Amino acid sequence: MTIVRYNPFLPGKAFHGLVDEFFGRDLNEWFNQNNGFKPAVNVKETDKAFQLELAAPGYQKENFEIGLDESRLTIKASKEDQNKEVNQDYRRREFYASTFERSFHLPENVDAEHIIATYENGILVVEIPKKEEVKPEKRTIAIG
Repeated sequence: MTIVRYNPFLPGKAFHGLVDEFFGRDLNEWFNQNNGFKPAVNVKETDKAFQLELAAPGYQKENFEIGLDESRLTIKASKEDQNKEVNQDYRRREFYASTFERSFHLPENVDAEHIIATYENGILVVEIPKKEEVKPEKRTIAIG
């Protein structure tokens, strides 16, 4: 089975081709914010933590902003094309500013005070430790 993005504005593939040829880019780029870019995310769970691995090549760690509002973790990134050539003879340019935002609802059993993040080789890794489980204390009750 294949998942196909539905766009009610477009009647068929033939129309896609005409628009792409006329405008020089995919019509979905006009309708989707951020050019439709949402980085892929892997979510791992171990006994001690959750780990998010977000694929975002081409960014620097300074481009990321990670925020926590109650139980919602939000990852934002923004970068601009810094190529400022004087030559204006381009027929088509695909360098552009790129932004994205991903949000995750965290479960109640996470330790929000100790979340850490690292960015290396195009992968942002966010480590979200779990809280220690409070085990009920065993005791003997005297019969009176």
